[in-house]
Amino acid sequence: MSDFLLWLHANYIRPQLDAVEKDSYEFDFDLVREELVPAAHNSLDRALTFTAVQAFLLGFRTSEGLTPLPPRRPLPVSVRKNAARQTG
Repeated sequence: MSDFLLWLHANYIRPQLDAVEKDSYEFDFDLVREELVPAAHNSLDRALTFTAVQAFLLGFRTSEGLTPLPPRRPLPVSVRKNAARQTG
C-alpha cells in the first residue's frame, strides 16, 4: 500500500470509522481483541487498515457515497448556433 493510502487511512478513514456508533457490534470487536494474543493485535490492525482502505477505494471508483452533481443546464440556443458556426 502506498504511503499516501496509509496517511489517508490514519488521517481520514480511521477517524471516520472511530466516530461511527458501533451499537450491537461493540461486543464483537471487544471479543476479537480479547481472544487474540497481544502479539496478534498488530496483525489485526494491519488487516483492518487494508480492508478499510480497499473499501474506500472501491467506493471512490464507483462514486458511492459522493454527492451527485446537479444536472447540467442545456446551453441557450444562441450559444449553440455560434458554436456550430465556429466549427463548421
